[in-house]
Amino acid sequence: MEYNCILTTRGSRFDTTGEEMFRVVLFDFGGVLAEEGFREGLKAIAKRKGLDPEDFYKISADLVYQTGYITGGCDENSYWNALRKKTGVKGDDREFREEILKRFKLRREMTTVVRKLKSSGFIVAILSDQTNWLDELDRRTPFRYYFDYVFNSFHLKKTKRDSSIFRDVCDLLGVRPEEILFVDDNLENVKRATRQGFRAIHFKSAREFRTEINTFVEMR
Repeated sequence: MEYNCILTTRGSRFDTTGEEMFRVVLFDFGGVLAEEGFREGLKAIAKRKGLDPEDFYKISADLVYQTGYITGGCDENSYWNALRKKTGVKGDDREFREEILKRFKLRREMTTVVRKLKSSGFIVAILSDQTNWLDELDRRTPFRYYFDYVFNSFHLKKTKRDSSIFRDVCDLLGVRPEEILFVDDNLENVKRATRQGFRAIHFKSAREFRTEINTFVEMR
């Protein structure tokens, strides 16, 4: 479904809540702009290998932080080797990667919103806890051109579990925390961002997002 979005507060210093207008909309990638490929891909691997999907996903998700792969501290092969050692799963790196990457499908309704925001003068950016896979996803289905900036934990060497990343993004963009609207499907990330002074939306679905963003910017 395509949104017919018109930003009626363009040129105003205030949003529809009466607060001073934000300048930046900062989006998470997986689970917001695209389907969540990491979680669903890992669960698919577990099912095919006869392992418990929830347990396998939890171990895999923890290891991507513990190994340092999420911040560029090790390469992909080291991550998969750690996972094979921890879970006993059999398979090669290419097989595992493909199960994940093919599930990151861009949400057309979200890219429509991004285009409308950008054309109306807002800075639009990504802040993602991702590995070098984000670069590969962009090569497969280009999305960077929608955005003014892409911040990726793999290159920043820091994740959203570290609250200081939000201040880092403010410094990089040259804006105050209250000038950023942050959108993420992870509630803990949303809480960390709001504690740093960001305004935020906890993303649950594209439909609910459209309702919630209307409390900040009138769209129709």
